[in-house]
Amino acid sequence: MSTESGPQPVAESVPESVPESVPEAPTLAPEAPTFVPIVARRGLGVAGTVVIAAVTAAIVGLGAGVGGYLIGTQVDDTSTTSSSIALPQAPAELSPPAAGSIAEVVAAVLPSVVSIVVDGQTQAGSGSGFVLRSDGYILTNNHVVGLLGDGGKLSVVFNDGTKASAEVVGTNPAYDLAVIKVGRKDLPSVTLGNSDAVHVGDSVIAIGAPLGLAGTVTAGIISAINRPVTTGGDGEASFINAIQTDAAINPGNSGGPLLNASGQVTGINSAIATMASSGESGSIGLGFAIPVNSAKRIAEEIIATGDSRTPVIGVSLEINYSGVGAKLSKVTDSSAAAAAGLEVGDVITAVNGRPIHDATELVVAIRDNDPGEKITVTFERDGSSRTSSVTLGSSSGKG
Repeated sequence: MSTESGPQPVAESVPESVPESVPEAPTLAPEAPTFVPIVARRGLGVAGTVVIAAVTAAIVGLGAGVGGYLIGTQVDDTSTTSSSIALPQAPAELSPPAAGSIAEVVAAVLPSVVSIVVDGQTQAGSGSGFVLRSDGYILTNNHVVGLLGDGGKLSVVFNDGTKASAEVVGTNPAYDLAVIKVGRKDLPSVTLGNSDAVHVGDSVIAIGAPLGLAGTVTAGIISAINRPVTTGGDGEASFINAIQTDAAINPGNSGGPLLNASGQVTGINSAIATMASSGESGSIGLGFAIPVNSAKRIAEEIIATGDSRTPVIGVSLEINYSGVGAKLSKVTDSSAAAAAGLEVGDVITAVNGRPIHDATELVVAIRDNDPGEKITVTFERDGSSRTSSVTLGSSSGKG
């Protein structure tokens, strides 16, 4: 059957037991849309009215798009023009895009953006991606390739309309990222930007295949940064330290690039917020992208080894804690947290100076760093505030 991998419900922060502080997140289950209210936090929608949706499109979306095109064609064909009237008209030759314009950026990047068609054993869908290297490596979302299940066919459609079969090189469900490869050479590749350099208000451009409509371009601004976003459900979750944008992102945009004004990739479009009461998944101007800096590290590791690492500190978190911060319910022996002197009952309130309001924000803040990095953790114990330096451990991205 054909299905859509979204909307995915937002978990109540993190699972009841959160091993290694950063819970391993299996592939997002691409089941029929299930609407679950968000617990609003830091401006992420209105409680009970907004859900987060992974944006993979159903194949049927392509049919809908084609049908719309045919209807439009039929209307055009029935129109008539009087031959006795000649109105002035510009010549057919197109002028080159203006320097620095959206059109110029798109003209340069569009050949590197692809549509991804997934034909699994029990479900099918489509998403987007972009060429990382000219020898065939392509980056997309894990929840796109997750539609394959235990088998199926994965195809890539390029901007020129040609098609090639692809294979999965590796995935990291915790970050909702996957690298796939096609057997082609000399492909045009994107230029990666630096997500640490983005500012709220910067202009951005999203390219992808919403509802199967390949090569769709939308534009907007960066609405927020460091937005903690959780997608997934039923014990499966990806935690994203997201770049928020008002550029229109819809089902099928998953895995496509979010570009800066210079045409560099600053994020990977992954999720949207949608109104729970509408029963439909579509853009309401709240889209979320994975920062390219995290994606770059993970893609490099997958290409080199087929696997990638997820940073951990080695704790479990108390899911029902109602105070501000993330309360530790378990500290694993010989873990990074244990070595740093953290104890059960400690409440982490900041990471590298970034405020931590709940368990989800702690997971997101940790995953915004690399394994082996040192982070400064601020925590409360017995009514007093303390700090400790923690050297992050790691676990396999495969979970």
